[in-house]
Amino acid sequence: MVDFSTISPHLNVRISPKAKRLALRLDAHAGCINLVIPSKASMKKAYEFAESNQGWIEDKIGALPRPVPFAHGQIIPIMGIDHIIEIEKSDKKYTEINILNGKIHVRTQQEDPSTRITRFLRKFAETELKKLSDAKADILEKKLSSFCVRDMKSRWGSCSTDGRMTLAWRLIFAPMHAIDYVVSHESAHLIHANHARKFWELCEQLSTDYSTGKEWMRLNGVNLGRYGKHPSQPQETPAE
Repeated sequence: MVDFSTISPHLNVRISPKAKRLALRLDAHAGCINLVIPSKASMKKAYEFAESNQGWIEDKIGALPRPVPFAHGQIIPIMGIDHIIEIEKSDKKYTEINILNGKIHVRTQQEDPSTRITRFLRKFAETELKKLSDAKADILEKKLSSFCVRDMKSRWGSCSTDGRMTLAWRLIFAPMHAIDYVVSHESAHLIHANHARKFWELCEQLSTDYSTGKEWMRLNGVNLGRYGKHPSQPQETPAE
């Protein structure tokens, strides 16, 4: 049996009946490289392909943003303001989490409350992003028919002209001008389904700082996923 872990411990093998060629794909969200192998391909040939690209694999893994776990003492930016996580042991059976005065205060019995912190921050994101999204919709004299936050791998949000909006919850780790740009972008889709000139004009009108927010997301958006998880910007290269 071919042992691909000798090439890299970050290499995952995926057999795909739809794939027509060998390919390496960086999954920054999971912090790994996926080796996609057509179902009829030779494992020996797949190993040789991955081995020949070992340098590329190491470079891509090494370039991933440093993960910032939800742990005691870590600094986490929340909507442009740095917050320190303070975890305090508690005898209570449930975990209490509060955000106040630059602190994320956690009282818990758990040795590792990171899952509960993630759940709390995701709910916090849903509340805060919904407020901003509703405000943008009001400007347009529209109403959101549904709203939710999710982990999103390839984009920061989506919105339809009938008012269904979804945003990436990790947007809360961005500064406010970047958050405002993304929400403005998606809100503009309440009027325009495409990305034609009128869409971008409306997006700029809705944004408090359109140029700065858009540029910040272009340069730094991939780093948002390092808080609790890795970023979510898959890439596909090289290929056979």
